[in-house]
Amino acid sequence: MRGSVRGPARGATRAAAAAAVACAVTLTACSGDGGEGASEVEISIELPDLSGQSLEVAAVWTGAEQENFMRVMEAFEEATGASVSFVPSGDNVSQFVGSKIAGGSAPDVVMVPQPGVVRDFVASGWVAPVGDLVTEQLEANYSQGWRDLGAVDGEQYGVYVKAANKSLIWYNNTAFEYAGVEPPDTWDGFIDTAWTVWESGTAPVSVAGADGWPLTDWFENIYLSQAGPEMYDQLANHEIPWTDPSVADALTTLGELFTQEQLVANGTTGSLQTDFPTSVTQTFSDLETPLAGMVFEADFVGAVITDNTDAVVGEEAQVFPFPAVGGGDSPVVTAGDAAVAVSQNGEASEAQNALLAFLASPDAARIWAEPGGYISPNKSLEFDAYPNDVQRGIAEALIEAGDDFRFDLSDQTPAAFGGTTGQGMWQGLQNFLRDPDDVEGAQRYLESQATDAYAE
Repeated sequence: MRGSVRGPARGATRAAAAAAVACAVTLTACSGDGGEGASEVEISIELPDLSGQSLEVAAVWTGAEQENFMRVMEAFEEATGASVSFVPSGDNVSQFVGSKIAGGSAPDVVMVPQPGVVRDFVASGWVAPVGDLVTEQLEANYSQGWRDLGAVDGEQYGVYVKAANKSLIWYNNTAFEYAGVEPPDTWDGFIDTAWTVWESGTAPVSVAGADGWPLTDWFENIYLSQAGPEMYDQLANHEIPWTDPSVADALTTLGELFTQEQLVANGTTGSLQTDFPTSVTQTFSDLETPLAGMVFEADFVGAVITDNTDAVVGEEAQVFPFPAVGGGDSPVVTAGDAAVAVSQNGEASEAQNALLAFLASPDAARIWAEPGGYISPNKSLEFDAYPNDVQRGIAEALIEAGDDFRFDLSDQTPAAFGGTTGQGMWQGLQNFLRDPDDVEGAQRYLESQATDAYAE
């Protein structure tokens, strides 16, 4: 992975980060009741006068995520005189941008959730490198790892404006108390805990199998912890095949959960019909007799809990770091969204650069963080910008990890392999959930799909 920093402090840093998350998430509820409009924030970054100019920004965000982002855009409009409009991109950002360019109506700035797609955009000539003002903000506010994630062949194209911690297990505290268990810190302990929860009368683990992407996150956390970061990087770049024994080991470990129908809520067949929001709500909607004891996914699970259940994060809903596997470190897998300037002449306009620079500043990050539901990779943002201890703890863990993290593996691969419904990793791991005894078959499918995708 671009931006990976290897060194002897990796394990200690990851352990500290995991501990910070574990401590933080038990303190208070994860909710943000920010007021309407951008808060009174003094803009420290010097921005040009863009009066009369307009910008269109595209992103996958809807609902509260979109509203909170537009608070940031309101501050940019006030500071520059520009006008900013928002258009939803849908899940397939590549298809959206391609069709808009073909139709002559491309947005000015696009939020891209996968580094692999940023590389695809560069190869297609759809985006421009950032200017000096953006570079200044990146050098001041971002670690090298986050900057390198937005670079292609040493040239900076993307600004990571939003981050996620994808190494968290959320649990129903009622289920744990009834079963008499504590959060485990190893995979073996996790499986033992699941069996104890099952024996107490609750299905242990809710799995979102209808959506392929949560299954990739299960695999990635296990693989990173078990095989180690160097092997993880090699697999992400397809420098080793998916038929490698290390992949078989990770799938076999994941199969320790998937092959046991009792451990998975609704069984594997039911899980293949369970989408991500349902995987969360069936864990927390019934606080007295929950349908599942645990659900795995990123910090944004907290928003689903708050918006769709009566559970309070930090009370009925709690969380622990993804357990260490096979003697490895507890993994830290991240994800995020990068802002890029769409341009077919190879240059970003003054307005595009101004917006990217603002998004790279702590001013924008503070406005965005205030209402909750957001984590920033900006190391210059003070932690008191976050509305509660839960999000402060998750943010601290992310920043303290420095460059000692690994970005979501599927997001680093070509979109045809790592981010498309019905093929690649999504389909391959759904196939594996359907038949978790067939490790070799899953490997062969994944390698065939990877070979085709990387050859394009």
